[in-house]
Amino acid sequence: MLSIKNISKSFGNVHALKDISLDLKPGLFGLLGPNGAGKSTLMRTLATLQNADTGSITLNGVDIQANPNAMRSTLGYLPQDFGVYPRMSAKALLDHIAILKGVEPKKEREAQILSLLKNVNLLKHSSANVSTYSGGMRQRFGVAQAMLGDPKVLIVDEPTAGLDPFERQRFLDLLSEAGEDKVIILSTHIVEDVRDLCSDMAIMGAGQLIARGAPENFIKTIDGRVWRNVMDKAEAEKFVNVAGFLNKRQKRGQTEVSMLGLDFNDTPPAPGFTKVEVNLEDAYFAFLNGHVKQSALGGTMYVA
Repeated sequence: MLSIKNISKSFGNVHALKDISLDLKPGLFGLLGPNGAGKSTLMRTLATLQNADTGSITLNGVDIQANPNAMRSTLGYLPQDFGVYPRMSAKALLDHIAILKGVEPKKEREAQILSLLKNVNLLKHSSANVSTYSGGMRQRFGVAQAMLGDPKVLIVDEPTAGLDPFERQRFLDLLSEAGEDKVIILSTHIVEDVRDLCSDMAIMGAGQLIARGAPENFIKTIDGRVWRNVMDKAEAEKFVNVAGFLNKRQKRGQTEVSMLGLDFNDTPPAPGFTKVEVNLEDAYFAFLNGHVKQSALGGTMYVA
């Protein structure tokens, strides 16, 4: 059990984390939020790269801020950005990292390394220096190093950035297979990653935990309430500050606007809007924009 209780973190006048509390059991947990929401600050704090200003974090009852090795000895971590030694091959660097992680028997290290290189589709490039890899290849190497040593806590921060659709699915399959006996935290702003993988998730914004629950419960909260219309860009801008605005995106040269109906009378928010099937992205923006909230007691989600 990874238990996060009331942690806050500031950098000067910037409040990066504000009173965050989460209890995480083994399984895949998705953390959704826009850039700047505080996700990476939370991940770095959990990885013991920095301490929270207030609050506590315990792993199986051990305070990891007072005893960081309790986390580090069982942690796999893939940050957004990571450096590599410039003149080491992928295989040699993974062997070095495996030794640092305490994987001592040489045959065990070799077996793990070859298996991981195969799983991330880098086996034929294992003799090349990692510094020569493309961005996507380096990201796949990062996935392999994070999974070395069979960590019991795996933290991955924006892991599918730079991966093509095939490699993204390969990575998500790896996480899914590993998720049964590990606490895996998937921090991302890509809604599809959480939708495809996680049975438990939370939304962060401006350093705060906005809501937590199963993806299907987020969707259920606004079921039957989402409307869309496609229009030109100038017209779409008029809806950005209208009550119930969810999101806008480019679609075949025009702009698709999504709105949340704020009454129960089945009335479209404006002429031309059509009611559509709700997806997790709709629910994400509904919470992020403050149209839907979660009560402090009992966790009930409701339209604000």
